[in-house]
Amino acid sequence: MKISFVDFAPMHEEIRADMLHAFEQVYDRGWFIGGDHCDSFEKNFARFCGSGYCVGCGNGLDALHMILLASGIGVGDEVIVPAQTFIATALAVDYSGAKPVFVDIEPDYHTLDPSLLERSITSKTKAIIYVHLYGQIGNLQAVTDIARKHNILLIEDAAQAQGATYKGRRAGSLADAAGFSFYPGKNLGALGDAGAVCTDSKALAQQIRMMGNYGSDQKYVHEYKGFNSRLDELQAAFLDIKLTYLSRWHADRERIAQRYLTEIKNPLIQLPKQNPDSRHAWHIFAILTEQREQLKKWLDLHEIGYQIHYPVAMHLHQAYRNLGYCEGDFPVAEKNALQELSLPIYYGIADEQVNRVIDVINSYIER
Repeated sequence: MKISFVDFAPMHEEIRADMLHAFEQVYDRGWFIGGDHCDSFEKNFARFCGSGYCVGCGNGLDALHMILLASGIGVGDEVIVPAQTFIATALAVDYSGAKPVFVDIEPDYHTLDPSLLERSITSKTKAIIYVHLYGQIGNLQAVTDIARKHNILLIEDAAQAQGATYKGRRAGSLADAAGFSFYPGKNLGALGDAGAVCTDSKALAQQIRMMGNYGSDQKYVHEYKGFNSRLDELQAAFLDIKLTYLSRWHADRERIAQRYLTEIKNPLIQLPKQNPDSRHAWHIFAILTEQREQLKKWLDLHEIGYQIHYPVAMHLHQAYRNLGYCEGDFPVAEKNALQELSLPIYYGIADEQVNRVIDVINSYIER
């Protein structure tokens, strides 16, 4: 039995008629940027997250980049970023003109370690980007307290966390602003690139909207040099449909995750830990193993799909060698990069497929 790492077919077949109808609506109306579907999705997603405002944009990187710029962060400033994340988190800082400062992650939830945070704060520190890596929110309250103590902007990188909660509140409503990605593989994914910013600040939302529209809120009148980063009508229409299904799709991911957590019993595998204060989005089911290369061969042999997220810690990318970090500076992030392996988890995966993944993982022995 061959099992893919991800399969969109169960999800997309279920909503096929609705999606095609949405396409026809947009196509026939002939209005493709900044219309009714964008307005509807932004309002619905803000309501879903418990946030005051949502502004659609081109992708998750743009969302973080524009949050930083709209908050006045630029050349000479520093922004704290976890040492293990997707590179877009750090790139947003570079594009703003500021300097990314890496801090190690904590070992349980793979998120920024609050116990290490204050030692990296300087007079130049203007923001902290807290990444809900793999879809779980870690010890956010401790990070929030530190940010408030030092009067530092706190930003959620919620690209992998649509629907995740922390102490009863959803990702997107937990900081000064949040950046989302709707890349097709996300739990709430478009059929192309898309992103959004959520915030309770009306002024910040308005500035980001202008920034993504060439620095303008009136056609051909530009207050400053902006960008072209807008959520188009077609992707907004698709996302609005998918949003109505997201809670049910999450329940299915939870079903799969709980089976893995209770039925995988291989001592060579470290399973994810669940924060009792959080509800995991299970965007990625990330295991750790010192036997990753051997396990990969075992999974290949049995035709079980997997991925590695992310095999190089941030400070060890060639792109960031200029910052002067060295191997060993962030040991938890480096361990994560060397040991993480992601198992199949997606809406509609059949019980027999989950059984197969569990059996193959449990039958792996040290080699």
